[in-house]
Amino acid sequence: MDKQRRGWESWWMASCFSFLLCFGPQVSAQIRYTVPEEMKEGSVVGNIAKDLGLDVSTLIDRRFRIVSGSKDAFFQLNQNNGELYIHRSIDREQLCEGNGACVVNLKTAVENPLEIHYVAVEITDINDNRPSFSEQNQHLEIAEHTPIGTSFQLHAARDQDASPYSVRLYKLSQDENFEIDIRNSDEEKIPFLVLKKPLDRERKSEHLLILKALDGGNPPKSGTLNITVTVLDINDNRPVFTQDTYSVSLQENSPVGTTVIKIKATDSDEGPNSDVEYSLGKTLKRKVYEVFQLDRITGEIKVKGEIDFEDTDVYKLDVEASDKGQPPWTVQGRVIIKIQDINDNKPEIELTSLSNIVAEDSQPGTVIALISVTDKDSGVNGKVVCSLSDNVPFELKPSFQDNMYSLVTKGRLDRELVPHYDISVTAADLGQPSLSSIKTLSIQVADVNDNPPEFPSNFLELYIFENNPPGSSIFSVRASDRDVNENALVSYQINRGVGTQNEITSFLNINSETGVIHSLKSFDFEAIKKFQFHVLATDSGAPSLSSNVTVNEERVWGGKSM
Repeated sequence: MDKQRRGWESWWMASCFSFLLCFGPQVSAQIRYTVPEEMKEGSVVGNIAKDLGLDVSTLIDRRFRIVSGSKDAFFQLNQNNGELYIHRSIDREQLCEGNGACVVNLKTAVENPLEIHYVAVEITDINDNRPSFSEQNQHLEIAEHTPIGTSFQLHAARDQDASPYSVRLYKLSQDENFEIDIRNSDEEKIPFLVLKKPLDRERKSEHLLILKALDGGNPPKSGTLNITVTVLDINDNRPVFTQDTYSVSLQENSPVGTTVIKIKATDSDEGPNSDVEYSLGKTLKRKVYEVFQLDRITGEIKVKGEIDFEDTDVYKLDVEASDKGQPPWTVQGRVIIKIQDINDNKPEIELTSLSNIVAEDSQPGTVIALISVTDKDSGVNGKVVCSLSDNVPFELKPSFQDNMYSLVTKGRLDRELVPHYDISVTAADLGQPSLSSIKTLSIQVADVNDNPPEFPSNFLELYIFENNPPGSSIFSVRASDRDVNENALVSYQINRGVGTQNEITSFLNINSETGVIHSLKSFDFEAIKKFQFHVLATDSGAPSLSSNVTVNEERVWGGKSM
């Protein structure tokens, strides 16, 4: 019911106001009062009877009344004293619009005799309304680098009060990029946001402003508008690598697919202007493209081919980062990949044999061969230790150059004891685990005539029968020589015998090559019962060596030897 009643009242006031306006200009008011809006009900506006000169005591009899309204009018008369008072509180903004005078014209009447009097009541404004915006928030999108001085219209504030209590001015919260400009349009003041300094989205992507509208009251009333300015991006920034130069170590023989490093570039723009793609430089050596690949989205550099320190120990990759703006920005960077050596190469041994034959009488320190050792690895892995097989009369002497050695004799050689040596040269690096190589050098020990012929015994016993046929073989001797070839070629001869007056050579003859002894005569037991002689064995060396054996004939007899 209250809602329905309020609606009816609004209609009635509008109708009443229209009525007054229709008749008001045609009749001049006899009395004019001025009252501020919002006065309390019952407040006295003025004494009409007194101001019109009417006898107060006759007002009831003459039915003094307002004839232009109803009982629900804003004003009523007190017939007892003729006072016009506020019957209902007046809201000037509901009653009148605009800044013009807001006047309520009243028509009063008395009878006996009939008199019509006109009263005008002007409702003056008080500052009972604050400025308000049609919306609490306004959102603007402004591209960075928009020219200075560009303006953007804002929502205007409205104040139902009349001047001077209507909107008087606008104030903008502090912001170095914006200022406010006020333009008058009819009776309104229209605010414009003006760009006074270029926007930079990368420095500040959003500006939060507050626009305050103030009226002319004292103190003034105000209303606020929240302004959000979103700075739109343009492609005004190039990508930036997190490092100008990336440096990383990679172990050789790393498997395909191994992630070497992840490069990253950032672009302070947004959207496609900040999306970065990566690529390798266009002028790198083909080897780089064969060994590495760069993921254009993630920036990961991975192993694509064989990583061999001995082939290349460092790679220098030119890389690029480009955004997707139109046109795009591109920036260059560099990635240095240092290859770490691992012990994946055996030492290589190079033998330079001066001679594979060495005389057995060579002096200690005689150089037999030169040995060079190389290792493709580096650092500790290139450092090599050489050694020889055990129990050989040779040793390694370091040279003045690294990893160069001389193979020399360290003791006297004896061909008759060991005529041949297979010398193993082992080269081992100091890597973990250690790798090694072996090469074998065959050495022949050359013979020298250092051994005389040797008989099985120093003394030999000979038994012969008398009357032996002349020229028959009666005995043989044999000497051996541990040397070889000519040094071992033995010849024999008989020396003068012992215990006989005759030359033994007149009885015996020896084959110088075979050592077979022949009798030159028949032996006569009664003439010679025993004799002794020496056989000399001589080799063919230079100088020659010899030895002898003593042959004793204990008996020469006619029977069989005992």
